[in-house]
Order: sequence, then structure tokens, then C-alpha cells
Amino acid sequence: MKPPNTSRREFCVHALTFVTVGSLIESCGGSPTSPSSTAAALPVINTTIASGIVTVNIDGSSPLATVGNAALVQTSNGNFLVARVAQDTFNVMTAVCTHEACTVNRFQSGVFQCPCHGSEYNTSGAVTKGPASRPLRQFTPQFGNNVLTFSV
Repeated sequence: MKPPNTSRREFCVHALTFVTVGSLIESCGGSPTSPSSTAAALPVINTTIASGIVTVNIDGSSPLATVGNAALVQTSNGNFLVARVAQDTFNVMTAVCTHEACTVNRFQSGVFQCPCHGSEYNTSGAVTKGPASRPLRQFTPQFGNNVLTFSV
């Protein structure tokens, strides 16, 4: 039996479909090394949580020692983004992207960036670039004697 002939038109339609689907899959994949991720990885601060309170010591060697800096604070209860926005003022928010729950772990020029799909947030947690459409959950910090605390 002779195999059926595929017309040039049918071949082109199938080839175009394959290329289109491949492009869509590639653009949704995302990774920390994707070219769209230009922001630097955040410095990480590991700390403990006790009775629902996260405590972060901020001395001269801390990545949060300087206004304008930010860090990813890791605890056994989750990850948090902390930005020092003034001498005695910090913003604290969850590091969970509101798009697909990836960990936001990049920062550049006052903008947090999710490495998975490129969502961006300002230092208050508001979305500045999608696909995320909701802001990051915020926490109220207290700062005194070089110690930052917040309840989770």
C-alpha cells in the first residue's frame, strides 16, 4: 500500500502549528537564567521565627544596612522581601509572586522581579509589570536598636 501524499499546504499548516506551539511553550517556561531576567539575585538573610514574630538583626554588614537596598528573608514559615526605603523605614512583603506563586528573588533599581514569568513589583509590593495583577501581601514592620521585627 502506498502512503498517502501530504500536500505542500498541509505540510506548511502543520509546520506552522508546531512552531507556534513551541514558541508559546518556550515563552511560558521561564527560568532564573532566562534573558528577560536582568535583575540581580537578592542577598539572602536566614533568620528564625518565634511566636509568629520574625526578627532580623541589621548591623553594618547586613545587606539592609543601606537605604535603597533589599533582601530576601528566609524563615521556616516562608520567604519575605524586605526593602529599606528610609533610614528608619522598611517595607516587608511576602516573596510569593501573585501570578503563579514563584519566589520573587531578584531586585534592581527599586524593583523586585519574579524569575519565572517576569512580574515586577515596587518596594511597596504594588505590581509595576505583569503578568501578575495583584500586589504582594504586606506586613507591618517595627524597627529599633538595629532590630527589625514583623508578625506573620
